[in-house]
Amino acid sequence: MSFDPHHLALVFTAYIIAAASPGPSNMRIMGVAMHQGRQSALMIAAGVVSGSLFWGSMAATGVSAILAQYAQALIILKIFGGLYLLFLAFKAGKSAMTSDEKQGRSLDAVKASGFSLYRRGLLMHLTNPKALLGWIATMTLGLGPGATPATVAVILAGCAILSVTIFCGYALVFSTAPMVRMYRHARRWIEGTLAFVFGAAGMKLLLSRA
Repeated sequence: MSFDPHHLALVFTAYIIAAASPGPSNMRIMGVAMHQGRQSALMIAAGVVSGSLFWGSMAATGVSAILAQYAQALIILKIFGGLYLLFLAFKAGKSAMTSDEKQGRSLDAVKASGFSLYRRGLLMHLTNPKALLGWIATMTLGLGPGATPATVAVILAGCAILSVTIFCGYALVFSTAPMVRMYRHARRWIEGTLAFVFGAAGMKLLLSRA
């Protein structure tokens, strides 16, 4: 089976732009990487990747396209996603207002497990309508009327590789020593920025009509 490399390049480029652009999931991975280190960030990233692949599979089978046609389903998803982002905004804002000494003691007292971090990343991406609609757009762009199962498999496999590269790449880059040092010096500003981003994204989801 032959594939048009130019068309595949277009599909993968569109996916890279959608997945790598700054958003709640990427911002969360960056924050955890600078705050808690590489291993924790990779667990968050693994959850995000799993959520992305779930929506990709749903888009490939047409299930998410059906969901997108039912306003009630998207409304419920947006409410859950918006509330979850506001919860993250509250936590980030609370961290921004906490002194470095108190924050350090709090982190020593509470250590999130790997599964807990994975679950956070997964929940964030599963409640993100942008991820669902982005995959619908990607699959619509990549699959024409005569698309075969092989075409679907190639697109899913390629996007899966890109997903791992992008999200785990954020975890690796932002957990390097220079980034960690930067975080320690600007922790409260970074947490404040995260609070603003999460809060704005959450309110946008809750208030949007489309």
